Amino acid sequence: MGLAALTGAAWELGERSGPRPADRRARRTETGRGGRRRPTTKPDAGTVRTVTLESGVSVPCADWVVAENQVPGTLDWVMSAARRIYGYSDRVSAVHGDVVTLFVDPPPVPYRVELYRMGYYGGLGGRLVWRSSTFSGGNSQPPPTVSPDTFMVECQWQPTTKVTIDPSWPPGAYLFKLTGTDKGATAGYIPLCVRDDDTTAAFAIMHSVTTWQAYNAYGGRSLYVGPGTVRIGETGSSNRSRVVSFDRPYDQRGWGAPDFMGNEFPLVFLAEKLGLDVTYTTDIDLHQRPGDLARHRCLFSLGHDEYWSSAMRDGASQAVNGGMNLAFLGANAVYRHIRLEPSPLGEDRHQVCYKTDLASEDPLSGTDPAEVTFNWPDGPVPRPEQELVGSQYADVDAKADMVVADAAAWIFEGTGLATGQHLAHVVQGEYDSHEPGLSGPDNVTILTHSPVANRGPGRVSDMTYYTAPGGGGVIATGSAMFVCRLSDAPAIDSNIVFAPIPGVTPVLWRMMENVFSLFGSGPASATQPSVAT
Repeated sequence: MGLAALTGAAWELGERSGPRPADRRARRTETGRGGRRRPTTKPDAGTVRTVTLESGVSVPCADWVVAENQVPGTLDWVMSAARRIYGYSDRVSAVHGDVVTLFVDPPPVPYRVELYRMGYYGGLGGRLVWRSSTFSGGNSQPPPTVSPDTFMVECQWQPTTKVTIDPSWPPGAYLFKLTGTDKGATAGYIPLCVRDDDTTAAFAIMHSVTTWQAYNAYGGRSLYVGPGTVRIGETGSSNRSRVVSFDRPYDQRGWGAPDFMGNEFPLVFLAEKLGLDVTYTTDIDLHQRPGDLARHRCLFSLGHDEYWSSAMRDGASQAVNGGMNLAFLGANAVYRHIRLEPSPLGEDRHQVCYKTDLASEDPLSGTDPAEVTFNWPDGPVPRPEQELVGSQYADVDAKADMVVADAAAWIFEGTGLATGQHLAHVVQGEYDSHEPGLSGPDNVTILTHSPVANRGPGRVSDMTYYTAPGGGGVIATGSAMFVCRLSDAPAIDSNIVFAPIPGVTPVLWRMMENVFSLFGSGPASATQPSVAT
């Protein structure tokens, strides 16, 4: 449903109002750098309403999200350069007033930095909020260092510029775009989340930056690969990093914005298209402030959210038991146990993960077994992720349809699906299965049960749902490509975001409306308690 339909929908005053920070007053605009018109204050965030969509589903929406996405957007954020400009920042997230330092390895030509907020914006996906002056090129930054004991790759670059997070920039997913003046031949991204730590928004969308960093091979090493590695798991793994640092750029994947475009942006696009009462965070913020979850009705973990600390996991479990809902819109979540330590640029910027094959090297091995960075299901204190997620990581490289197991379940309401019906090409990549023999909730409903024949007989991907007694609900889609398959943004090149699947993507959107409705209304156990199937 477009914004015109949304603003004309039947509005009903919701039962709550969020905080009303002083910087969220009536909008006005002024001309910023580059002649662009930009808002100087955000719309009133205190107005939260229940909106009835055209489908008949009711969802909590915020006036400021609706108004923000009526501001003209642009496709200028889209990357098409053949060569990369690499850079990083000293923060994964920031609040208004924070100063973010950018470190850029300059290209041979002059370049500039632009900051885009990502959302719906009439289908264009982003809008420009800030632009730097032009920087001279050349004078490359020094090469990264490699720690001899943990093979950690880290940069000690000179700062390029500092950016103060302006109160006019709403909470959201942002991309710094580094653009050379050579007609776009060189470019790159630096991602940033702008938070609102006082919000009581119904939905919190969490960026999986610890998983982005785990796979980041900038400087030749990640938690998977080292020199000589052909692919993950092959020769060279003994030279892989045991610790990875946020004090370095992301590699060339996603032009420096790792999994954001495929595994996360389609959900951001959809949420803001509907005007949902939403805010944004990262898993580092969950680690630092797990108690913040109690202020929200639902946390969204997106397509690939593999690396969790004890603080993250314990905080999410407590929040679900306390009534918060949790949606894992992917697979392979909460599989790797990590610790976070400080770097020269700040706290929690070194990510420690020895995994099962190198766990004996972990300095805590033999002294603190609960914090040794084994995989969560293994190690001296096994805690299978099924205890939180409701299902367990099964395998990778799936190529299968999603198959409906119970068409009468709440998530399929209004879709017209029948039990046994296939949704083509939805189960791709990593996938999860419910394992009755493992510890976990005993009231798990199997929503989809999808054979994965290309990985051998007897393998399945399950979409699961369970509710904590008197608490929240947890849904897990069981497929790492689920968020990718939500993508339907025809104005944006399909090389950037996936093209929709005819006859499938609209059904997935309707399923998500049901998730937004149930998980945005309060503890799911109150109206949709799960039953074991």
